[in-house]
Amino acid sequence: MSESERGPLFLPVVYIGGLIFGLGLAISGMARPEVVLDFLQFDDFGLLFVMGGAAVVTGLTFAVATRFLDSAPLTDDAYTRRLKSFDRNVLLGGAIFGVGWGLSGICPGAAYASFGVGNYPILWAIAGMFLGAYTQGYARSLTTGDASTS
Repeated sequence: MSESERGPLFLPVVYIGGLIFGLGLAISGMARPEVVLDFLQFDDFGLLFVMGGAAVVTGLTFAVATRFLDSAPLTDDAYTRRLKSFDRNVLLGGAIFGVGWGLSGICPGAAYASFGVGNYPILWAIAGMFLGAYTQGYARSLTTGDASTS
């Protein structure tokens, strides 16, 4: 869907949603790597409730909204399902994400929230994420034969 086809409130809703998400990460402690590492080492299960609560709210919202509404109320975007094949790229990407999360105690969304709460050394991790994304895009352009996208 092109930018011109989106409703006029699309970008404001995205920004407000990002702010709410970041605030939730900061309040829940997921923006603090030591809390996440305690969770991954089975020392603190508080984040399990945070993630579980978010999954329940999201699941219920999608179940109700897609059943009773034809489009998103604020953006007027149609509800559609994006199908993605489960292939080696999904497995490799998930493994890299998991190892990075386990080593650093932070995932991309929480990294930005962590910076927002004053964890300035997280800029190294954010720089690494950008470098990794660029490297992946460049490598993919080489394998598809379209080097002009890099």
